Amino acid sequence: MTSSPNPAQLLAENRDLRARLAEAEEILDAIRSGEVDALVVSGTGGERVFTLQGADYPYRALIEAMGEGALILTEGDVIYYANQRLAEMLKTPLERVIGATFARWIAATDQALFHDLLNHGRGAERPLEVVLVAADGSHVPCTLACSPLPIATARPSLCLIVTDLTEQHERELRLLAAERLARSILEQAAGAILVCDADTGVIRASVVAQTLCGADPTGQPFAQAFPLRLPDGAAFSLADHLGDAGRQAIEARLEHPGSRRDLLIGVGPWLGVRGEVLGSIVTLTDISQRKAREDEIKQLAFFDPLTGLPNRRLFQDRLRQTLADCARGPQQGALCLIDLDNFKALNDTLGHDIGDLLLQQVGQRLSEAVRLGDTVARLGGDEFVLIINGLSEQTQEAAAQVLGIGAKLQSSLNRPYQLAGHAYRGTPSIGLTLIHDHAANQDELLKQADLALYQAKAAGRNTLRFFDPSMQAAMEAHTALESQLREGLRTGQFLLLYQPQVDGEGRLTGAEALLRWRHPDRGLILPDTFIPLAEETGLILPLGQWVLETACAQLAHWARRPDTAGLTLAVNVSARQFRQTDFTDLVRAALARQGADPHRLKLEITETLLLDDIGDASAKMVVLKALGLGFALDDFGTGYCSLVYLKRFPLDELKIDRSFVRDLLTNPSDAAIAGAILALARNFGLAVIAEGVETEAQRALLAECGCHGFQGYLFGRPGPIDALRGLRRR
Repeated sequence: MTSSPNPAQLLAENRDLRARLAEAEEILDAIRSGEVDALVVSGTGGERVFTLQGADYPYRALIEAMGEGALILTEGDVIYYANQRLAEMLKTPLERVIGATFARWIAATDQALFHDLLNHGRGAERPLEVVLVAADGSHVPCTLACSPLPIATARPSLCLIVTDLTEQHERELRLLAAERLARSILEQAAGAILVCDADTGVIRASVVAQTLCGADPTGQPFAQAFPLRLPDGAAFSLADHLGDAGRQAIEARLEHPGSRRDLLIGVGPWLGVRGEVLGSIVTLTDISQRKAREDEIKQLAFFDPLTGLPNRRLFQDRLRQTLADCARGPQQGALCLIDLDNFKALNDTLGHDIGDLLLQQVGQRLSEAVRLGDTVARLGGDEFVLIINGLSEQTQEAAAQVLGIGAKLQSSLNRPYQLAGHAYRGTPSIGLTLIHDHAANQDELLKQADLALYQAKAAGRNTLRFFDPSMQAAMEAHTALESQLREGLRTGQFLLLYQPQVDGEGRLTGAEALLRWRHPDRGLILPDTFIPLAEETGLILPLGQWVLETACAQLAHWARRPDTAGLTLAVNVSARQFRQTDFTDLVRAALARQGADPHRLKLEITETLLLDDIGDASAKMVVLKALGLGFALDDFGTGYCSLVYLKRFPLDELKIDRSFVRDLLTNPSDAAIAGAILALARNFGLAVIAEGVETEAQRALLAECGCHGFQGYLFGRPGPIDALRGLRRR
C-alpha cells in the first residue's frame, strides 16, 4: 500500500512547477522583445541549462527544448508552428498538428473561453486554464499563456505556451486526499491525537482529545489543556520531547476537577518536506482500566487480603532490600516475629469470623505503632513480622532501640479488643534479631527470629526475647537429638528398667517400668532428657506403644512362674499418648497380643493429663477399668487437681511425690503434706505408694503415718529384670 504524500511536499512541488512556467514565459518574452538572439540548451537527464549565444543560433532550438508545448497561431486559428512537446501532449504526429486548427483539441466546455481569447484577447493578461482532448480521447488539463508576436508578418498572429497540469492536478488531488484522511483520522480515531507546533501550541485535536480535555484545546498551550503529572509527581513537559527521533511512551496522570485518568503519552516529531521539525504529534491513550487491573493483581499478589498488609512475597522483597542497605551502609536493621498467644482457643470458642476481626485489628495496631519506612507483614495464620530499618551502627544501641520498639508493640497489642460485641484481651510473644551487614541470608535471619520467638513462648508467653548465639547452639543440639531419637527408635536403642515396689513388710508386690535410652555415644540417658522432645515431636506415640507392648510381654512372662505370677507392673502414660482417640483399643490389642493379664497392669497418669479433657479422660478410664486395669495418680500433690476429681475418676492408688519424701524428716510442711495425702487416700479408699524412699527413717515415719507401699533406693534401684528376680528370692 502506497503511503499518502506529505502535504507540504506537494505544495513545494506545485510551487516549483509554477516557477518553471514563469521562467519559460520570461525566455519567450526575451525572444519576442529582441533582447536575446539565441540560447544553447545543454545538460543531462531532465535538467536543462540555457546559455546566451551569438545571434546566429536559431530560436527554434530554445522552443524545442522546452518542457511545455509551444505554438504560433495565424489569424484563422491555424497552427503555423508547434514544437514536439505539444504534439506529445495531443498524442498526434507533429506533421498533422501543423496546419490544423488548435480549437479542434479544445474541450467543448472550454470552446467559448478559447474563442474569447482569440477574438477579443480576454484572459490574455493571465494564463487560461482549459482542457485539451488528445487524439486518444484522454483529457489533458493545461494552461494557455498567450501574447501577440512582435514579428513583421501578416500570417502569424498569436504565440501560445501550453503547460500540462495533469501532474499538478494529481498532486492536488493527493494533497486533498491526504487532508481528508488526516481529518478523518482526527475525527474517528479511538484514541486522543493532537498536532502541536514548535511552541507546543495545539493546532489540531481529535474528537477523543477534545472529550479528554473537556473542551476543544485548539489554540491552547499543551500544558494548559493537559496538565499531566508523571509518577514522581513532576509536571510533564512536551517541550522536553520536541524533535525526539523515536516515539516516546510515557505514563502520566491527568487530573481535572472530579476526575482522574491514567494516560500513556506517545510523542513523535512532525516533520516538514526537508525533514525539519515543525512540531510534535501527540497521542494520549487512556489506560485507567488497565492500571486498575494491574493494581488489583498487584494487591492480590503482594498483599494479604484479610489485613491489607504485605504478604510473604512482598515481605521477602523488602527484606532483600534491607539486607542490601545494611551491606552498603553502617546502619543496621532488625527482624521482629510476632505470634498471638492462644489464638487457636479464640477461633475454637468464638469462631473464625471473630478470629479474623482480631487479626485485622492487630494488623492495624502494628501499622500505627511502627515508624515510617518500616514494614509490617502477615506471614500467615496469627504470625506477623516487622522489618525495622535505620537503626544505630552501634550494636548495643541498635539492640536497645529494637527492645524499645518491641516493648511498644507489646503494649499496643495488650490493650483490650472489641470483637463484634465480644471483649477480648490478647497477648503477643515476640522474637527479635538484628540485621548486620554480615547477615548470612533471609532464611538464617528468619530462623534466628523464630528461635527467639520460641524462647519467648517457652518463657510463659506475653514476653519478648532477643536472639543470641547460645539459642542457636541449643536449637542445633535440639535438632541433633531429635534425629538421634528417631534413629534410636528405628534401631532398638531403648530398654526398660524395673524398680521394685514393696508393701509394709518389705515384700515385693510389683515394679514400675522405667524407660531408658541406651545411646551409642552418650551411654544411658534418663527420661528427663528425651521425653519432652518426644512429646514435642510426636515420637512419644510409637515410643509409648513400645513401652506398653514390652510391659505386657513381661507380665505374660511373669505369669508363667508361680513366684512372680502375682506381681503388678506399673507403666507411665504420657498425656499425648492418652489423648489418642483409639488409646483404649491400643491397650486392649497389646494385652491380647502378648497374652498378659490386665489385672496385673497398672497405668500411671498425671494430674495434668486428667485436666486436659475431663470427660474424655474419665470415659477412657472407665473402659480400661472394666478390662481389669488399675490406675495410679503419679506425683500427687504437685499439681492443681481438685479433690472432687479423686471421687470422679476410677483411681486405685496415689503416689506421694519424691519431693515430699526427700525432706520428710527435716521439713514439717512436707511431713504434713504426706500425712494429708495418706488421710485423703484412706477416706477415698485408695492405696498409697511413697516414691523416693532412701532411708529406713523415712520408711518408718511413713509407716507410722499409715503408708503401706514403698518405692525407692532403700528397696532397690531401677535395673534389669534379673535384679528384680533376685530381690524376689531374698
